[in-house]
Amino acid sequence: MKHFHFVSIVFLLLSLAGLRAQGRPIQFEDMFGMGRVADPHISSDGQWVAYSVTFYNIEKNRGNSDIYLVSTDGRLQRQLTTSPRADFSPRWAPDGRSLGFISTRDGLPQVYVIQIDGGEAQKITDIPTGVNDFSWAPNGQSLLVATDVHPNAASPQASAKMDEEREKNLAKGRIIDHLMYRYCNTWREGKYSHVLVVPVEGGKAVDITPGAYDTPPIDLGSRHDFVWSPDGRQVCFVRNPDKIVAASTNNDLWLTTPGSGKARQLTTNPANDAGPMFSPNGKYIAYMSMARAGFESDQKDLKILDVASGKIRNLTADLDRYVSDFVWAPNSRKLYFYTPWHGRHEVYEVSLRSGKIHRLLSGEFINQMDISPDGSFLVLARQAVNYPTELFRFDLRKKKLTQLTFTNKERVAELEMNPLEDYWFIGAKGDSVHLLMVKPPHFDKSKKYPLLELIHGGPQGEWGNDFHYRWNAEMFAAPGYVVIMINFHGSRGYGQKFCDAVSKDWGGAPFEDIIKGTRWALDNFDFVDRDRVGAAGASYGGFMINWIEGHNDDGLFKTLVSHDGVYDQRSMFGATEELWFPIWEFNGKPWDKGSLYEKWSPSNFVTHFNTPMLIVHGEHDYRVPYTQGLQLFTALQMRGVDSRLLFYPDEYHFVTKPQNARLWWKTVHGWLAKYLHP
Repeated sequence: MKHFHFVSIVFLLLSLAGLRAQGRPIQFEDMFGMGRVADPHISSDGQWVAYSVTFYNIEKNRGNSDIYLVSTDGRLQRQLTTSPRADFSPRWAPDGRSLGFISTRDGLPQVYVIQIDGGEAQKITDIPTGVNDFSWAPNGQSLLVATDVHPNAASPQASAKMDEEREKNLAKGRIIDHLMYRYCNTWREGKYSHVLVVPVEGGKAVDITPGAYDTPPIDLGSRHDFVWSPDGRQVCFVRNPDKIVAASTNNDLWLTTPGSGKARQLTTNPANDAGPMFSPNGKYIAYMSMARAGFESDQKDLKILDVASGKIRNLTADLDRYVSDFVWAPNSRKLYFYTPWHGRHEVYEVSLRSGKIHRLLSGEFINQMDISPDGSFLVLARQAVNYPTELFRFDLRKKKLTQLTFTNKERVAELEMNPLEDYWFIGAKGDSVHLLMVKPPHFDKSKKYPLLELIHGGPQGEWGNDFHYRWNAEMFAAPGYVVIMINFHGSRGYGQKFCDAVSKDWGGAPFEDIIKGTRWALDNFDFVDRDRVGAAGASYGGFMINWIEGHNDDGLFKTLVSHDGVYDQRSMFGATEELWFPIWEFNGKPWDKGSLYEKWSPSNFVTHFNTPMLIVHGEHDYRVPYTQGLQLFTALQMRGVDSRLLFYPDEYHFVTKPQNARLWWKTVHGWLAKYLHP
């Protein structure tokens, strides 16, 4: 009998060890507990990479970021800042021995500098309107600082004083004279983003982009929209000069000499030009450019401008790829860039002289990149659906990836998260359409699982092999769902023609892809239950959920989740801030002949609403104003359809606060379980 108990205990211990080795399903606390690695920058001696990591405290309901260093061989790593307030945007000083960064440790975000050998951080700016971004001058003696100011204020101090007076005024009405008067989740209050030159050792800040214009632009820009020339004599910046910016994508490049009070327009393309970066020898400015005015998701090409002659050359005219970002080779002879492709990214190099393009890396999902001072390697921020972002070194000669940071190694090791799987089916127009799948933890092919389809936003977005912190495929799969994500017509990463296909056809080809892809999955995978199918989506994905609600007569989908989705296109136009978007997508303004607002408005199909739906919306969503969600909920309730509204008075297009996010997942999982886990 004792022997029996001993054997049983040993078997039990081995079984528990096996379960631990196998891992457990991811929970909300696991996902939100991951350190979010971002913004890598290599030091001028090529020995270190500075980057930021953000951790969230769920109970305190806030996040905090700090600056870290890792050696470029991956052997040494240390945390550089430990402030209880946010430290972010690390930027190496030209001397390579100190690091500038933005911190909110004293209240407003300001620039601080710290020696990498140790010591306390020193504040080097005191801008009363705060610092949004900054860049070191090549000589290290001054900074370019982006801040929001009133255009008629004589100084940042005067602008801050105007804000103080407005706050003291008991009359809170806003007098508005022009578009765009609010953006994303904030009222603009008549202010614009300007770039100042700020002496490091103290002195007067000089506004080098005055006027009622935004520099950098508040939208359709890049991570580098104001840059010094290598000799420090000039600054290239991005600005939209059009009168109604809300209806225009016309960002252009401008050049100014600080102190001159004058700026020269370098590009006159009526579409979007952004992301300038001087070549190390100062002869060229490379930038990213679109061709069609008014279209925010046009093909983005990599162009170079000869500073002396003004001549422009398109380096990627023959490459059907959307350039996400780029870096110059230190010798100014090449550029390296990456593009989305089939749910991942590809890294390329292009020769300035020959124009030849070579693919260097494929099949990885990349966020950001930087290049070593000797041009021998790149540092890439890389992630996967089952692996949060970490930094990797990519040797350009050996084409070898080496992991540098392991921020979430222990956290990931505890979890069972399946990798992304790729499938293709024939969708609308006879085209091959990409379907991505994530299976639930501890998957057993002999069992039947409910099928959950996620629908991406954009509409010119895409699902990819990334660890998403809002629409996380592993979190959706964890309760026991087979998750599919279809990159329907309009998705980026499949060529510009495919991307164009959604415009003016919102409920056409993309909807056909979704229905065909869902049925293809039901027909081709025995482990999915055709009687338990649900769908969820946000933004354009929310629109598509609302569209499905009015076109689900055969009951394919048993339940739906709509997050910040458009319900009525006409009322949406009058309240959204980015007017260029609906004007392009729906062929004009609502009152224009031939416009498509009525055709693609889910509100016109209310009499077909029968599918149970959860609706989520944030009061500060100015992209898809929350009244869209209220109208949808009212229609469902009046139709007698089982429905629930999760409304956030303190969120916008995205749910960002930890406890709000926890409520989101609890509510969404609960709603799905009600219909898919009977």
